[in-house]
Amino acid sequence: MDISNFSFPTRIIFGVGSIEKLTAEAAASGMARPLIVTDRGLVSTAVFQRIAALLPGAAVFSGVAPNPTEKNVLDGAEFYLEHDCDGIVGVGGGSALDAAKAIRLKVTHPLPLAEYDDVLDGWKKITSDLPPFIAVATTSGTGSEVGRSTVITIEKTNRKTVIFSPHLIASPVINDPALTADLPPHVTAGTGMDAFTHNVEAYLANGYHPLCDAIAIAGATLVVHNLPQVMIDPHDMGSRTNMMMASMMGAIAFQKGLGAAHSLAHPLSSECGMHHGTANAVVLPWVLEFNHIVVSERLNDLARAFAVSDVIDHVRQLNESCGIKPRLRDYGIMEEVLAMLAGKAILDGCHQSNPRPCTREDLLELYRKSW
Repeated sequence: MDISNFSFPTRIIFGVGSIEKLTAEAAASGMARPLIVTDRGLVSTAVFQRIAALLPGAAVFSGVAPNPTEKNVLDGAEFYLEHDCDGIVGVGGGSALDAAKAIRLKVTHPLPLAEYDDVLDGWKKITSDLPPFIAVATTSGTGSEVGRSTVITIEKTNRKTVIFSPHLIASPVINDPALTADLPPHVTAGTGMDAFTHNVEAYLANGYHPLCDAIAIAGATLVVHNLPQVMIDPHDMGSRTNMMMASMMGAIAFQKGLGAAHSLAHPLSSECGMHHGTANAVVLPWVLEFNHIVVSERLNDLARAFAVSDVIDHVRQLNESCGIKPRLRDYGIMEEVLAMLAGKAILDGCHQSNPRPCTREDLLELYRKSW
């Protein structure tokens, strides 16, 4: 057996009411004037005001798009320097947290963001010379708060680009499930299915990582049992807690790898503006059918964990129970762009760990089936 290296280093402060620890954690990290990185939608909410009140000396940068771009990052890094900040607090869902990580990188790393692309071994150019960073999640989806990567759309290629380094990990993460209680239903659904897809694709991904496998199958099971409940009762704190845990578990597990669903979903966001988690939800059943021939035993493992007879059918039922429509056309995706999207998807690194190898033609066919 090949030698493997395993690591789970993130410090996490978790539970209802944990946000009250933010002031002390910022001080312990040496932050006197942190930069809060968030998005325009969140900055006007009561949740954000509650968080900002805990950091009275902070500057606020809210110029983060739903799919964060290179320009968002460069603007944020400039804002950080102009306001003489001494640390970063990312507040929000995956977009804000990914942007926060990339802004943190650019504050001290002068190369163009494209130079740090994980596909190009850009991680070798990232050092520990980074300002302190605290991550506060307000959704249960990407799990970006515990991840060591960020996904940014690079201007030159208009491609979602993964930038990875253990140095990007937050210290610490503060995850308070109560912050997610008033999310709009479609956000709860899309982010919840994002967490589910992370766990499922990590479990099916190529590679030897029993620790991630165990986390992934448990995380996916939490989503199956709790996402329908939070759609019915958004203020069920038990289920909200389990969903936030499932989100973190997915992001921890996918250090093993992801799969074709993510390679298909990334261009749907960068090119067509589709919500990332919703895009994952729509394409996932078709990707599971594509992969079935090589991972039937692992799909059976998931079926036993979920207590269902057929995982693929159950994924479709889970989408339906959350109000996620089954076809890309339902979200305004035009058939004539599918070939272009396939050209983008094949360049995405996530499918490289898919259990069944993918060609551009395979990805195009998966788009057509999803359409």
